[in-house]
Amino acid sequence: MNIIDHLSVGVPDIEWATAFYDGVMAALGVSRLATSDGFAAYGDGQVQFLVMKPEDGGASGAGNGAHICFAAANADAVDAFHKAAVAGGGSDAGEPGPRPGYPKADVYTAFVRDPFGNKLEAICNGFAA
Repeated sequence: MNIIDHLSVGVPDIEWATAFYDGVMAALGVSRLATSDGFAAYGDGQVQFLVMKPEDGGASGAGNGAHICFAAANADAVDAFHKAAVAGGGSDAGEPGPRPGYPKADVYTAFVRDPFGNKLEAICNGFAA
């Protein structure tokens, strides 16, 4: 059983967020499943990741040291994720490539920051593989 039901990040604007995340998630074979004024939900058949306006109405912000890692089917999907993120207004935070320092062999990953400062990773052969 997966112990994570879903993850979410705070964003200031849902339309802006979906403009970025629709492309990034499509690169991983995931689609937007629902949208409202306060959130957009993504997954592969079931909601697993959301972008949301903060419930308290305050400013959204990225957590220092926090990141979300998405599973990728292969290295090509990691590359597509990184390319889509940077093309969509995100920034590089770690080029795609092998990570020999990870505790599991044959890991291939990339890191980006979304336009709102949230750190994201896509990984092939990660811990969930």
